[in-house]
Amino acid sequence: MISLNEQIKFLFQEQVSNWVLARENYTGLETVRTKSFDFGDFEVKVQFNPARMVSSGAKVDAKTIAERKCFLCAENRPVPQHSVSWGNYDILVNPFPIFPEHFTIPLKAHSQQEIKPYFIDMLELAKELDNYLVFYNGTRCGASAPDHIHFQAGTKNFLPLVNDYKRLKSTHADLMINEVDSALYRMKNYLRTVYCIESSTVSSAHKCFSLLYSMFQKEPGVEPMMNIVCTFESDKWYTFVLPRKAFRPWQYAAEAERQLLVSPATVEMCGIFITPVERHFERIIKEDVVNVFQQVSL
Repeated sequence: MISLNEQIKFLFQEQVSNWVLARENYTGLETVRTKSFDFGDFEVKVQFNPARMVSSGAKVDAKTIAERKCFLCAENRPVPQHSVSWGNYDILVNPFPIFPEHFTIPLKAHSQQEIKPYFIDMLELAKELDNYLVFYNGTRCGASAPDHIHFQAGTKNFLPLVNDYKRLKSTHADLMINEVDSALYRMKNYLRTVYCIESSTVSSAHKCFSLLYSMFQKEPGVEPMMNIVCTFESDKWYTFVLPRKAFRPWQYAAEAERQLLVSPATVEMCGIFITPVERHFERIIKEDVVNVFQQVSL
């Protein structure tokens, strides 16, 4: 039986071949400009990617959401956009990519973006898509469709955080909880707050995540602000939880030469700042990266 990894690989090849928008934007990744800022033990990259204006500039206020059709519902998708079915989800090629291979994974039913009822789905998806990483943007943490529950998946070794954790764990991670099937670590001296759940069972991962969820939750019934990344390798899940305190930095809405159109979502929190405006890419400096993290990371 063909694996889910292989199915979405075929989907990606078909979409890039036959869907003009996807082909143009993935071809555009080849000429994306990048620069890096060195923080000693790790780097933060900045990418100029004009195709991401659709997401970085997205209006996600209640009025705008109510007045537009949901672009993740099957009946509203572009005709050339095809999908692979996985349980209650559709896997779609994201036509506005950051990753060399970038997918959006909406629930087939239209339902609010929230992680608590779907966290186990995320784990199971990460296990099936072990050639990729799976991630989640909270409703005020970068999700451009906060009205429709969805995950995303991308090229596995693309995000600096995942590689940094493996490399720096012995010096930059404190062990918070250690149980038979799981361990919870918190990274330190990393500019932003990051927890990592290492688990060999779904139930132990869920238990640790529920603990973090309760710790961050400020109002009953209101999801705490967070970004989440999950990978599966060597029979173990690595689930990174990045708690947030703000949606966008003040620079996002600043005027003229003070503006930096950076809207932090999982990718930014994991070490790649996306700037869809070229002059903002050229303007951003190391101190801006530190300041943005200070504003948005809990």
